[in-house]
Amino acid sequence: MWFLYRFLDIHTQRFRDILSGCFIRYTLCVVYCNPTQLFCHKVYFIMSTLFIDSFLTVCQYYRLMLAYNKYIIVQELKGSEIAKTFRKVINRKEGILAIGGTSELSSEGTQHSFSEEERYAFVNWINTALEKDPDCQHVLPMDPNTDSLFTSVGDGIVLCKMINLSVPDTIDERTINKKKLTPFTIQENLNLALNSASAIGCHVVNIGALDLKEGKPHLVLGLLWQIIKIGLFADIELSRNEALAALLRDGETLEDLMKLSPEELLLRWANFHLENAGWQKINNFSSDIKDSRAYFHLLNQISPKGTEEDQPRIDINMAGFSEKDDMKRAEAMLQQADKLGCRQFVTPADVVSGNPKLNLAFVANLFNKYPALTKPENEDIDWGLLEGETREERTFRNWMNSLGVNPHVNHLYGDLQDAMVILQLYEKIKVPVDWNNKVNKPPYPKLGTNMKKLENCNYAVELGKTAKFSLVGIGGQDLNDGNATLTLALVWQLMRRYTLNVLEELGDGEKVNDDIIVKWVNKTLAEAGKSTKISSFKDKEISSSLAVLELIDAIQPGSINYELIKTSSLSEDDKLENAKYAVSMARKIGARVYALPEDLVEVKPKMVMTVFACLMGRGMKRV
Repeated sequence: MWFLYRFLDIHTQRFRDILSGCFIRYTLCVVYCNPTQLFCHKVYFIMSTLFIDSFLTVCQYYRLMLAYNKYIIVQELKGSEIAKTFRKVINRKEGILAIGGTSELSSEGTQHSFSEEERYAFVNWINTALEKDPDCQHVLPMDPNTDSLFTSVGDGIVLCKMINLSVPDTIDERTINKKKLTPFTIQENLNLALNSASAIGCHVVNIGALDLKEGKPHLVLGLLWQIIKIGLFADIELSRNEALAALLRDGETLEDLMKLSPEELLLRWANFHLENAGWQKINNFSSDIKDSRAYFHLLNQISPKGTEEDQPRIDINMAGFSEKDDMKRAEAMLQQADKLGCRQFVTPADVVSGNPKLNLAFVANLFNKYPALTKPENEDIDWGLLEGETREERTFRNWMNSLGVNPHVNHLYGDLQDAMVILQLYEKIKVPVDWNNKVNKPPYPKLGTNMKKLENCNYAVELGKTAKFSLVGIGGQDLNDGNATLTLALVWQLMRRYTLNVLEELGDGEKVNDDIIVKWVNKTLAEAGKSTKISSFKDKEISSSLAVLELIDAIQPGSINYELIKTSSLSEDDKLENAKYAVSMARKIGARVYALPEDLVEVKPKMVMTVFACLMGRGMKRV
């Protein structure tokens, strides 16, 4: 019925267009044509009018009939059991809860769904992880079967603690408000959590402190998953775990292995052990693990064999492998995982349903506790490649990921070789990208893959020139080759432009440069009666972080606890303590700082500039 309705709608308009064209031709003939031509066009116009009028009348009749029939059917459906069943299916897929629109922008009736399975898994993980933390006892243990999670994160303390578990020392514990909380100090904790989450690479653009305070389920679960995932994946990386080289296949180099994402490495790790067990390989952590049999073999392979002094033997009972019922088999498998202290993230139902997110977390936790890999003694392997990323590279990577680029950036140079992420960053700084005509999108053809990527890289350099970036000596080939120095040069200019754009928006479009930021810093410090000042972003006095701390106190008076600051005869450790406090306090008052404390201590001009620029942005928001 819909097709017929659409057919009549389209063709009615089409005939109207024809009639309009006939009239125009007839009018032109009156002016320009001889009598014979005029007569022919007049006849054509009259005949067209008669035919089309008849057709339009028929169309209108059928449109009315279809509309009436549609109304009757809808009314019947609304009152029927079919409608009730349909609404149930839409509102509640198994394990999915739907809640009404919660933001001010949500229209009435808008629904956000969240997974009961995720809530259950995350609550159990947090309960275990923070079980002995004295600062969380007011909310722990949470009940995984209720919505207590969403109220428990409302004061920001649990979120701050989870961030530090995933990336240690991200947040200076001294900056977390823990006692006698007020709406203001809770807001500070949530600012600290959100800005710190952003600094470790979480995408938090659409999440506000109020969302977390109100415990909006889909946003809370989304943020928690990002934080937990970053922690689970931290050591699934060659430079931090050289034993992963055992997963090399014939003909592969370390560079090939380094290009794999954590998810791909986990899959290869699982298949490495399954192959040793004589079991078939799996292609995913969803449909291929539903019967639990691969998990049985994996647990049996990685369980301690008692060959190391500090690890007693743990035997995996394979009796459940032969269980005919999938749910019972999954439960038997998880009982064996519990022997390893790894019964986390999944229930038997999650295994049998093939929940990809929770099964990925389950396997990542297995890897972190029992990798069961030995670093190969292969003289052909170039271990010098495993230097790991620098602080600057990590900062850039986290900044990109916090903006929600796709795909997620795991390896800065390898993941930028097709320029897709760089092109997305151009859009973030308001440089138009011609996605339809100039960009080759994945998946790329087997033949000419590298050429397609190179064309993207050339376009990225071209856009940089239109944005007036300094790109002397940088070509598309350099990006495609993963040239570290030249890729960083472009990425830094993207980050710098992004930071300055924020300031220009706050300053009604007025152009901002380094000198303007330095002048603003010194003016703000002087007006607040502070004694410190800076001459540039290379000023060695910045290494004490006193200028940053005093600027924070000038922006938000009374925020800095001066008893925690070390001011005289500073050792390197003293400077680092001050810097940790400064970076966390900047985030706490609302500045989205990506730089690390070490950047302040070592006075890295680029990163120092971003710290002061972010604080300037926070200071300008007061007006």
